[in-house]
Amino acid sequence: MQIQKTHLRLGEYEVCPVPTGLFGLDGGAMFGTVPKMLWEKSNPSDSKNRILLEARGLLLKSPQRKILIDCGNGGDFVAKYGEKLGSKFSEMYNIDPDGPSLKKSLLSHGLSFSDITDVVLTHLHFDHCGGGTTEANGKLAPTFPNAKYYVQSANLETAENPNIREKASYFPANYKPLLEAKVLQLLDGDVENLLPGISVMVSHGHTRGQQIVKISGGGNSLLYCADVVPTSSHIRLAWIMGYDLEPITLIEEKKKFLSQAADENWYLYFEHDPYCDAATIARQGSDFVLKEQFHL
Repeated sequence: MQIQKTHLRLGEYEVCPVPTGLFGLDGGAMFGTVPKMLWEKSNPSDSKNRILLEARGLLLKSPQRKILIDCGNGGDFVAKYGEKLGSKFSEMYNIDPDGPSLKKSLLSHGLSFSDITDVVLTHLHFDHCGGGTTEANGKLAPTFPNAKYYVQSANLETAENPNIREKASYFPANYKPLLEAKVLQLLDGDVENLLPGISVMVSHGHTRGQQIVKISGGGNSLLYCADVVPTSSHIRLAWIMGYDLEPITLIEEKKKFLSQAADENWYLYFEHDPYCDAATIARQGSDFVLKEQFHL
């Protein structure tokens, strides 16, 4: 399928992809029970069975606000401050220090960290929120000094008391500085119009208290899928990750969100797909297929 180039506006917002860094995760873990002979056709693995992934945030620019949804794994900070998450972090996750970064991507849109007004964190796994803190004056602090951060209270509770399967994904260095600076606003459940034209919907299948983000305006909508649908390959209902805590719950959540997306022709935005930014989908029997893919 040919990937189309398009420029998207949703109401007052200019929609801008923010690549924050390429990394690698085990292909089997990313596709769970799906056989490798199927997933490797679109996601080739390296000698360690890792597939290439992007940590892609989303920037929403309006005259009043500069909103960032997720901020990557902090790979550009790890390269300089290896002690933040441990010296083996970059090697383990195959982070490319010379690839895309949060800072470079924002600069390409004429912005610095201080220009960001709001940061919506889908959840506190390191690859979604790691860029939200960095070292300043010898200690960790919020990366975006003028921003308010938003996360579900259920997910913060999960991060502070992680189960044995998720313990390796939640790092206090990524959220405690936000609490100490009193910039982290806790949400409880779905929120309509959290910010103008922006709503969040809670999902518990991947991790407890994940929130996916819907942006609407000008007759169109975009769903920032986070880890409900991490790549375009995960459109199929049964294609879920081995990382997902509640597989059946996640499949039911996917069915709910994707049904509405297909019927109303929403754009789906993929945080981890290294090959395309977004897509529209169509129903195919009781499942879903890609209709069009986009670079935004």
